[in-house]
Amino acid sequence: MTRRTIETAWEQHRSTGWPRFSSPHEGELMTLDTVISGCVVYYLESADGLDDQRLSIVKDCLHDLDDLTTELEVDCLPYFRRLRELGELLLSRPSPP
Repeated sequence: MTRRTIETAWEQHRSTGWPRFSSPHEGELMTLDTVISGCVVYYLESADGLDDQRLSIVKDCLHDLDDLTTELEVDCLPYFRRLRELGELLLSRPSPP
């Protein structure tokens, strides 16, 4: 896995609009999207990569994402699968140069 893999996954995720769905957890899902996306941007813009605190945050977000997406409509699941993939890529990221 390379830094380019994360860049490509990020470009794909950014190019996809927020899915339309009805869930009492929409706000929480938006927050998870924002936090994971912020960590992706930080990783891509930082020569040092993610610190332990951010890695822990991503892990927590993925756990929460799994809990909140179990009852979502099928049409919106690809968006959140991509978000989860981004988080997983961050956790298995290459070491900084």
